[in-house]
Parts: sequence; structure tokens; C-alpha cells
Amino acid sequence: MTPIRRALQLTIFIEECDTWHHKPLSAEIVHRAHEAGLAGATVLRGIEGFGASSVIHGFRLLSLKQDVPLAIVIVDEEERVRRFLPALRDVVGGGLVIVEHVDVMRCPARDAAQAPA
Repeated sequence: MTPIRRALQLTIFIEECDTWHHKPLSAEIVHRAHEAGLAGATVLRGIEGFGASSVIHGFRLLSLKQDVPLAIVIVDEEERVRRFLPALRDVVGGGLVIVEHVDVMRCPARDAAQAPA
């Protein structure tokens, strides 16, 4: 394992139904992060939640519009994350962006020969 290093984590909270130029906003954010050369981005789909509006968002079986909460998590070096923040300001209107310092420990991929039986 590599030593623990400091990094910044962005967590962006939006809704699944949010769009940017008729495309899913989550996809736009992930593509911008990729273009910016960030280490990675993961979109996590929530079951239910609410934010500043106090409106509960979640999966509704009979609803045509699904507005489940999404969290997009990006972790990278502080300088790279801070350079990416202006790209978020352009697209995240009603969402919430959390920026926090984290400790990162990279675990190398295990070879098949090393895997426990």
C-alpha cells in the first residue's frame, strides 16, 4: 500500500432529473471532470432524500419523472480540484457542492496469484 496523502473531495448533490442542454447533468459533470484530467468521478444514486427546499425526493413507482437524489464524488489533489470548481459553477444551479480535505490511501490491484483461495 502507498502512504496516506492529503487530497480534496468534492461531493455534488443534485437530482436525477436535472439536465444541462437536454442531457443528464450528472453525465455533464462526469464528462467535465474527465476532460479536466481529474483522477475519477463516481455517481451514486440515492433512494430518497431532501434538501433546502424540504421537498422529499425519491423513487415513485407510478411517477413518470424520477427525481431521486444523486451524489457525484470526485477525489484528487487539491490544486486540480480547485481548478475544476469554476466548471461546476457553470452547471450546478440548485445543487449543493461540498469541498473537504480527506486522507487517501491507494491500494494496488492484487494479482490473481495473490488472491486468497
